[in-house]
This record gives sequence, C-alpha cells and structure tokens, in this order.
Amino acid sequence: MKLTYQPFELELKHAFTIAKFSRTSTPIMLVQLEYEGYTGYGEASMVPYMGESHQSAAAFLRKVDVAKFTYPFDFAFINSYLDGLEAGQPAIKAAIDIALHDLNGKLLNQPCWHLFDSEPASMPVTSFTIGIDTPEMVLKKLKEAQGFKVIKVKLGRDSDKELIETIRTVTNVPLYVDANQGWTDLQQSLDMTYWLHEHGVQLIEQPIIKTDIESNAWLSERSPIPIIGDESVQRLADVTKAYGVYNGINVKLMKSAGMYEAHQMLLLAKKLGLKTMIGCMSETSCATLAAASLAPLCDWADVDGPFLTTNNPYAMPGFEHGKWVLSDDAGLGLKTLPQW
Repeated sequence: MKLTYQPFELELKHAFTIAKFSRTSTPIMLVQLEYEGYTGYGEASMVPYMGESHQSAAAFLRKVDVAKFTYPFDFAFINSYLDGLEAGQPAIKAAIDIALHDLNGKLLNQPCWHLFDSEPASMPVTSFTIGIDTPEMVLKKLKEAQGFKVIKVKLGRDSDKELIETIRTVTNVPLYVDANQGWTDLQQSLDMTYWLHEHGVQLIEQPIIKTDIESNAWLSERSPIPIIGDESVQRLADVTKAYGVYNGINVKLMKSAGMYEAHQMLLLAKKLGLKTMIGCMSETSCATLAAASLAPLCDWADVDGPFLTTNNPYAMPGFEHGKWVLSDDAGLGLKTLPQW
C-alpha cells in the first residue's frame, strides 16, 4: 500500500464567525491510499481551534506504517493503532480512516453507505450554516441558501435575537442554532430557548461551556427545544458522558477520527436514547460524502461544507431537495476534477 498526501488551503466564501473565533480559510490535508490498482481518498479539515495544522498532520503521517493496513481491513484495530501513535490529532486520523473506507468500498465494489447499512431513502435534509455577521451580510448569505430546507445560525453574542429576527424577515424555514458555548447566564439561556422556540428553532447546539455539566443538564431538562452536545462530544467515550446531560449529540468525522468511530458513536447514542446529528467542519466533497454516507442513520444533518467554500478540488456531489444524493458508485462516490 502507498500513502501520499498534499496540503491544501480551503477558502471560504465569507469570513466565518462563531461565538469566539473567526476565519477566512481552513487548512486541509488531502490523503490518498493506493492498493492493488485502487485509490482511496481521505481528508483532514483542521479548523484552528482544534489544534491541528499542516505541520502536525504531516508529522503524524510520517509515523504511519501502512503495512499495518492489511486487507480485509480491521477498522477497530486500525482505529486503535492510530490512537496509539499519538494522542489527539483526530482530523488527520479521520483522513486515513476515510481513505481506507473509500478503498474498502472500491475493493468490495460497494458504496460506503451500503456497508454501514445506511438507507439513502432515509437521508435527512442538511442545513446551510450562517455565521455571526451584520444584518446586511446575513441577508446576502441567505440568498446563497436558496434550495435549502433548513438554515443553521451561529449565535453566542449580544446580537443573537437580531440575527434571528433578520432571518425571519425573509424566510420561515426551520432553523437550527449553535451557540458554540457562548451563553453564560443560565436563566437568560432558558428564556432564550423559549424565545427561539417561538421563532421556529428546532435544536440548539452547545449553548453553555462544555465543562459546566450541571448547567447543561439543567438547561436540557427544561428547554422546549432539544439541546445537542457538540464541543463536549468528541470521541466514543464522550457519548456515555452526554447521557443525562444533553438531549442529543453532534457527531463530526473530524472529531471522531473518522467513519468507523462515528458509526460506533451513532449506534451507542441510539442505544442510550439520544438524538443524533451529523455535522462537519469546513470540508471538501471528500469528507462531505463520507459524512453523507452516515447521515441516513441520524435525526439531523449539518453537512454543508462545499456550499460555503470557493475552491473545492473535487466535483460537487448530487444535491436535491435540500438533501445529499447517495450514488451507487463503489466507495465514497467521489469524483475527482482533471487537475487532481
């Protein structure tokens, strides 16, 4: 097996602002694994606040012994092997995992979604994310969201109500909101959940800092809208910790170290009675298709990466009626562009 990789800078259409950070691009590491004439494609999206970079990803990849990846692939062993090389670094581990799943599907001549018993007919609509911005820019971004059935809004600052009211001047589509740990006053947070409920919001991600378990549990118990753990739910061990604290969890491949563990997290969440959402970072079509393969197993989806970027190096996957369209092509179904 041969491993190759290439650093890439994914440019965003607009500055992306959340409660505590803002950025205009995202470092990406594109990974390829070649085996017996087939190529598997993977991707690490390394948003700065997660602590990974082109340099850390390359350093990790130099440690990887691809001779360990014997076919048929033992994904549980591979997951453990990668974790044993170095703690953390979930995004670059996800890139390897995604490439191996793409390769596995091609070797078996099966789409990845089929290998996870995921049914395309159950695909949830995906939301279009709007970062914190001025009312004028929010309205501009909404024009780019035509065709989407759900809008996701970043909150967590003093302008929260203004953002929602601005959106409601032009559309009545359902809303998801993500406060990214930006709410601090517990009673105000509860009052806000009722106000958001009145304005058509269907879920709230990580409203309070993840370390304040008691306040998150208190809010989840009283909110009329499901409270979803995001920053607090990174890997499989965090799912059990989320039980009794949140109403659901947001699983992202760049947090879970890839498709294998993301699937394990979804199965465990279902067993515990937690609602599930599959989300994304700023990603190309590669990681988007990986997440979309698991999306039918979830209650909600927020997988909109290619719509928020300007230089996606791969072809756009099929998208109809606000949903990703899963093809019958082997592996992820990723289509490479001529220059790649």
